[in-house]
Amino acid sequence: MDRIDLNNTLSFSRIVYGMWRLGDDQDTSIQHVRNKIDACLDQGITTFDQADIYGGYEAEEILGNALKGSGLRDKMEIVTKCDIVAPVGRYSDARVKYYDTSRAHIMASVDHSLGLMGIDHIDLLLIHRPDPLMDHHETGAALDDVIASGKVRAVGVSNFRPYDWELLQSGMKNKLVTNQIEISVIANEAFTNGDVAFHQRLGTPLMAWSPLAGGTLFNGENKAVLDSLTAIAKDHGVDASAVAVAWLLAHPAQILPVLGTNSLARIKTLSDASKVTLDRQTWYEIYTSALGREVA
Repeated sequence: MDRIDLNNTLSFSRIVYGMWRLGDDQDTSIQHVRNKIDACLDQGITTFDQADIYGGYEAEEILGNALKGSGLRDKMEIVTKCDIVAPVGRYSDARVKYYDTSRAHIMASVDHSLGLMGIDHIDLLLIHRPDPLMDHHETGAALDDVIASGKVRAVGVSNFRPYDWELLQSGMKNKLVTNQIEISVIANEAFTNGDVAFHQRLGTPLMAWSPLAGGTLFNGENKAVLDSLTAIAKDHGVDASAVAVAWLLAHPAQILPVLGTNSLARIKTLSDASKVTLDRQTWYEIYTSALGREVA
């Protein structure tokens, strides 16, 4: 499994295992979660993506229970996120869903995540959503401080546009290292709206959430795309999903797809995408099928 350097001290596996559905599995037992982690590690997938809100604020604790006494933590990079406050779980008394990028919230969220996962540091902390009320000086200073404290190794953002990124970065000493945004064969706007170009110019790798378009690639809604992926997959001896992920891996912007599934069998095949090499015309075949027209 290839790796991508986010900065001089932190590298991630090229494919990331996403844990947003961890709490949705019928089996959240310690052994079953450990089996998922082991299946990833066996393929060289060492980076695991969490967020405080996942599973109604319960997914981090499920992971933490599995990590206790296992020795697995030292083999992993753990990503988590904060700033979404939804009226469920520990925030059930909130009157409305909102974003909180205040210093107090960031500090409390980091401590809470560390406690739930039973770890002494977070490898990467992301601000989950752009906050219209963000004071970039306050937020930036808080992010610098959690790095200085040793509780967090690096920070980044999620779902930020270039102007959101630049605003927050202007209030920080440390460099933001990544932006996790939606990118897939279907959700391909980032390739033309400036998002990918912005980060490619900066040399900051992107993390791609929902790289399989939330499953809509395979439910009949996008038949032309699926037909294209399936034909190419047959030539490579892999599943169509592997080709969809390989399509992202082929881009020079260094995109790290975040793949989430609770199926142990599917987890064991996540690295198949790294076996697929797409030439330029094949990449555009897939892109054309997604656009529903040839490029201009």
